[in-house]
Amino acid sequence: MQHGIHRRGLMLVLSSPSGAGKTTISRELLKREPGLVMSVSATTRSPRPGEVEGKDYFFKTVAQFEAMVKKNEFLEHARVFDNLYGTPRAAVETALAAGRDVLFDVDWQGTQKLKETARSDLASVFILPPSMAELENRLRARAQDSDDVVRSRMARAASEMSHWAEYDYIVVNVDVESSVARVQAILAAERLRRDRQTGLSDFVGEMCGKE
Repeated sequence: MQHGIHRRGLMLVLSSPSGAGKTTISRELLKREPGLVMSVSATTRSPRPGEVEGKDYFFKTVAQFEAMVKKNEFLEHARVFDNLYGTPRAAVETALAAGRDVLFDVDWQGTQKLKETARSDLASVFILPPSMAELENRLRARAQDSDDVVRSRMARAASEMSHWAEYDYIVVNVDVESSVARVQAILAAERLRRDRQTGLSDFVGEMCGKE
């Protein structure tokens, strides 16, 4: 808060085809940006090595996930690669009301659904790889997926990238440092949007001598 001006938090969405770098960029943003918190998704997929319950994901059974859907506890949810993913509603809405910004690492389906439920709070960024060859190199370099899974992700990448025009901003991730800097610039600008700042009318009116 400054001079009686309050700011509602924003939802910063990063999307990309698998392997293009959104998770790495997200982690760097969280290190560098005070007041930015990660939205923790729920998923029915199995944990990967090193992933922590409640920090990386809330790992749910299909039955548990479907119960949350019925109770309208998600801002968005979708099926991706035969698994279910969703964004729990309550924690996000609490953070926004308190003026904190929430970072989302979701795909284009999730972004579309977030637009339907919270468009005025949303700023969306699509991360593109510099080339398809580099995308495949990155997928293989992380050594988390089998050859069959890598092939599946590559086959899906073109379809995912076809949704680039649905996003507010595009960043081509040639190197992480410059990409993080670009997303930080987007975040800084979005924080200053007039419609995110409550109390501006009173602030300006007081300076101009208006009641």
